[in-house]
Amino acid sequence: MTEVLFKVIVIGDPTVGKTSFVQKYVNDSFRRDYKMTIGVDFALKVIKWSDKCNIKLQLWDIAGQERFTSMTRVYYKDAHACLVMFDLTQKNTFQSCVKWKKDLDQKCTLVDGSPVPCLLLANKNDDTANREVTQDEIEELCREHDFLGWSETSVKEGTMIEESMGFLIEEMMAKHAELEGFSDSFPAVGSEHKIKLKKEDSTQQSVSKCSC
Repeated sequence: MTEVLFKVIVIGDPTVGKTSFVQKYVNDSFRRDYKMTIGVDFALKVIKWSDKCNIKLQLWDIAGQERFTSMTRVYYKDAHACLVMFDLTQKNTFQSCVKWKKDLDQKCTLVDGSPVPCLLLANKNDDTANREVTQDEIEELCREHDFLGWSETSVKEGTMIEESMGFLIEEMMAKHAELEGFSDSFPAVGSEHKIKLKKEDSTQQSVSKCSC
C-alpha cells in the first residue's frame, strides 16, 4: 500500500470560517463557538484513494490576525496546496484574499519552483440576505490573481466541503505524479473522485476553474 502525505494550508481573515471548515471536513462536526486560532492548529485526515494508495492529509489552520503574519513563512513551508477563504457577508474579507495570495506566492513555492495550487472558497453562501460579493467579482479576482479555481461553500450546511477538497486532492495527486515521475504508479482518477466543472451555469453546485 502506497501512502502519500500532503500538507494543505488554510488561510484568510479572522472569523471567515477556516476552523469550522477544517473541523467539518475532518470530523463532520460544526459548532458556532470555536475559539480564535492562536498561531496555527493542525488536523489530520486519512483518505483511501484506491486499493493501492492512501492519502494522509495534513491541514494547517493558520490564524488570520495581523500579529501572526510574521510567522506565515514558517507555516507555509512545504505546503502542497492552499485554501484561501473569505466570508460572502463581509466584503473586506474578500478584498483581503489578494493580500493572502500574494503573501503565499512570495514566501512559498513547490519543489519545482511553480506556485502552490490555491483554491478560493467563498463561505457562508447560506446567508443570502447579507451577501456582499457577487459571483462575477469572485471570478474576476480568481482569474486576475491566478487561483486554481473557486467555489461557494457553507460550512454550517456542509455545502461543497467534500467536493472542494476532492478537487484540490486531484490537483495534488496529478502534480505529485508529475514531480515524482510516478505516473504509472497511481491509478487513474476514478469516477467517484471526479468533480464536474460547470463554469457556465452558476446555479450548479460545483468547483469552477478560473477562466483564462
